[in-house]
Amino acid sequence: MLICIKGAGDLASGIALRLHHAHFDIVMTDLPVPLAVRRTVAFSEAIRLGTAQVEDVKAERAENVEEVMDCLNRGVIPVAADPGAEIFKKLSPDVLVDAIMAKKNTGTSIDDAPMVIAVGPGFAAGRDCHAVIETKRGHTLGRVITEGSAIANTGVPGNIGGQTINRLIKASADGIFHPERGIGDVVKEGERVANVDGEPVYARTGGMIRGMLQDGVSVTKGMKAGDVDPRGDSVDYMTVSDKALAIGGGVLEAIMALGTFKG
Repeated sequence: MLICIKGAGDLASGIALRLHHAHFDIVMTDLPVPLAVRRTVAFSEAIRLGTAQVEDVKAERAENVEEVMDCLNRGVIPVAADPGAEIFKKLSPDVLVDAIMAKKNTGTSIDDAPMVIAVGPGFAAGRDCHAVIETKRGHTLGRVITEGSAIANTGVPGNIGGQTINRLIKASADGIFHPERGIGDVVKEGERVANVDGEPVYARTGGMIRGMLQDGVSVTKGMKAGDVDPRGDSVDYMTVSDKALAIGGGVLEAIMALGTFKG
């Protein structure tokens, strides 16, 4: 079974990891300049670097269908720089997963594949897709929704270590982003961690930098540019999060449950 995933950030990569471990063939797409901040657990790094590894699974950048098939034959996840996911039309996947995390539907249709699964708010099961996976932290995280939608986006990230919005590192201005601290560094509240064309960016809480945009990315003021985990040294920033694993489990459940009568 071929599964195509729109998006290759940390949550999409958690989905891909679980599905790959379940022996499905996975193809992913993302932006030509990926904007994932949790780059140590994002297959989108393959677009920027040519290859990427998340835990025990490797990905490589693929430019065309031939390179996609070569990757799959070698047990590697191909990742294409293809924001419109045009390559999926040539691949005719059995399952399409929209894991862009745009908080809205950017063009996915229930007719895009025999089974279409959407991740997070902005989709209605039965209209836009066959199933929606809940992404909000809490009791319903990872649940499969076959009627209706996920909980609406609140704009406030989930509570980790007593912190919500202050966990985010945000661009201080429009311009080019330049990190001054790296993923895995432990910082203090108020510490300078980056700049945007010289305009300083400060951590709003202390903890470990779990994610940070790469150097040279064009950003707009207020855009998410990083993530500080207030749990500090105890954080394992090299493995996918509990949230990503839960969502990946939800996608896997949806495929197994719906696959008996779709397509």
